[in-house]
Amino acid sequence: MTRVRFAPSPTGFLHIGALRTALYNFLFTRHMKGTMILRIEDTDRTRFVEGAEEDFIKMCGWVGIEFDEGSGIGGEVGPYRQSERTDIYRQHIEMLVERGTAYYAFDTAEELDAMRGRQQQAGIAPKYDRSSMRNQFTLGEEETKRLLAEGAEHTIRLFVPLTGETRTRDLVRGESVFSNRLIDDQILIKSDGFPTYHLANIVDDHLMNITHVIRGEEWLPSLPKHIILYQAFGWEPPEFAHLPLILNKERKKFSKRDGDTSVKDFVAKGYLPEALVNFIALLGWNPTADREIYSLQEMIDLFELTKVNKSGAIFDVEKLNWMNGMYLRQLPVERLVDDLMPMLEEAGFNDVDRAYAVTVVELVKERINFLHDVPEFADYLFGPVTSFDEEYHAKQWKEETGEQMKALADRLEGLAPVEWKTEMIEGVIRSYAEELGMSAGKLIHPLRLSLTGKRVGAGMFETMEVLGQERTITRLRDYLAKVEG
Repeated sequence: MTRVRFAPSPTGFLHIGALRTALYNFLFTRHMKGTMILRIEDTDRTRFVEGAEEDFIKMCGWVGIEFDEGSGIGGEVGPYRQSERTDIYRQHIEMLVERGTAYYAFDTAEELDAMRGRQQQAGIAPKYDRSSMRNQFTLGEEETKRLLAEGAEHTIRLFVPLTGETRTRDLVRGESVFSNRLIDDQILIKSDGFPTYHLANIVDDHLMNITHVIRGEEWLPSLPKHIILYQAFGWEPPEFAHLPLILNKERKKFSKRDGDTSVKDFVAKGYLPEALVNFIALLGWNPTADREIYSLQEMIDLFELTKVNKSGAIFDVEKLNWMNGMYLRQLPVERLVDDLMPMLEEAGFNDVDRAYAVTVVELVKERINFLHDVPEFADYLFGPVTSFDEEYHAKQWKEETGEQMKALADRLEGLAPVEWKTEMIEGVIRSYAEELGMSAGKLIHPLRLSLTGKRVGAGMFETMEVLGQERTITRLRDYLAKVEG
């Protein structure tokens, strides 16, 4: 059975890159009808962030990612925390030391810095020099035992053969070959007794029967070390897939310098979970070339690791905004109004009739990408117009416009209340424009300014129907009076 894991470190809240990793693991395992595990890799206690673990679970759940093991929700096993599994790692490191595939090293930080300095001066890439540093090979067995008995500070490193090569295979990037002499003797147990990511990761993946490791490209340089570590244990490694970087518009790694990066920031900004998960899924993967909107189930059905791109994916916030608007327009209007009502109150529009709010949302939803845009975008529908676009007035208001607007107000006022419908309103305006020998737009633009104070908005005829005949005529005449002074 296919088994994958999402293994974040609680050094911060869930960010976009980690969300994509979780999502690809989820899509793959659901496509394969397998099992997905959440594992908290918290061996780096110096960077631990309180609440990060809960944030991982909450934000993944918000976008629809479910764990079969490790979340602790609904009776599930977990959470799995590496900080609670240190005895397991100690048992396994002893196995490696006994086999001679790991060894004790007693070097101080100053000695390591000096070693790197010598290598840099010689033009050599920094790498642990096993033959010149203080470890069990240079110190000898007796001295090593003595230092351990005295409790001397030490680490345990992976023994990497100095000859030969290590071959790796990646489901996204294919096969690679690495010369062993260029691979560092990675620390497996730190001086504080905690395992490094490398040891704990491989031991847990093996004991949890992980079949596929799907993770970010930043871990690609560690792949040969991990293969050597699997070989040191005598274990069969899982299959690996390294996901491309997420890039900004300058094609540099997407980071906090580019704005919001944590998922909860996007929640706070009003993005819909369906839109965010659809957008994130397409950062490096596109199942078809004919469309960009997919349901979660469609993504599960279509997902294949072989279709993940090697090159980095651009994080285009404008495209995300567009996608959010697409999903917003698909949602039931009643759900939108449920969320909108408290937003209206916060904006100072109290006692708005719910049925009227439904009408407004139906009117403006094609023009917005976020529900929280409604109170500002359509403020003229909930309260009086308090400001007018003066630049737009100067552009649209000609010498004859005032008389035309007065005549139009008279004609609109002549409609019976039962006739105040979009079609009738449009008919009156277009008929009058035809009489004047001009396009209807030359009436609609100053009319929009008079009624809304803005230069853009929903369809003018529909807007007038929602405003109602009395408010429309009053606003139009009030603006005429304002212009005339």
